[in-house]
Amino acid sequence: METAQMPAFTPEEAVEQFGDTVFRAAFGLVKNPQDAEDIAQEVFLNLVRHAPRFDSAEHQKAWLLRCTINRCKSHFRSAWVRRSAPLDEHLSTPFTPAENTVLDAVAALPMKYRQVIYLHYIEGYSTAEIAALLDSKQNTVLSQLSRGRALLKDTLKGDF
Repeated sequence: METAQMPAFTPEEAVEQFGDTVFRAAFGLVKNPQDAEDIAQEVFLNLVRHAPRFDSAEHQKAWLLRCTINRCKSHFRSAWVRRSAPLDEHLSTPFTPAENTVLDAVAALPMKYRQVIYLHYIEGYSTAEIAALLDSKQNTVLSQLSRGRALLKDTLKGDF
C-alpha cells in the first residue's frame, strides 16, 4: 500500500507551515534572533523568486532547510559578521540556566557538528535524510553526529 504524499504548498502556505521551522533552524545556527529572522525572510523570498516545483510538502521542507543552512553559511562568510562583535547573548533569553548551558554548548560547536545535531535532534531527521539535505554521505553524517555528541559530552560533563 502506497502512502499518499501531501502536495507542496504555495509560498504563503509554506510561510505558515514552515516559517517556525526555518526560523528555528536559522536561530540554531546563527545564535541571534534578528539575524535568524533576516535569514528566514531571505529563504522565503528565494522561494517566491525561483518558484521551484516540489514533489511533496516534505520535499519543499527539505529544500527550505537546505536553503536556510546555505544562507547561514553565507552569513558567517560576510565581512560584516567577521568584523562585528555581538552584544551579550544572554540579555533576554527565555530559557532556564540549565537550558542556556546546553544551548551555549551546542552553539559553541563547529558549524558541521551544530547543523547535524540540530537536524537530527530538533527537526527529527534520520541520518540518511540529513545526508541528502547536506549533500554528503550518510557515514559522514554519522561521524559528525558522533563527534558532536562527544564534544558536547566533554563540554557538559561537569555541568550536570
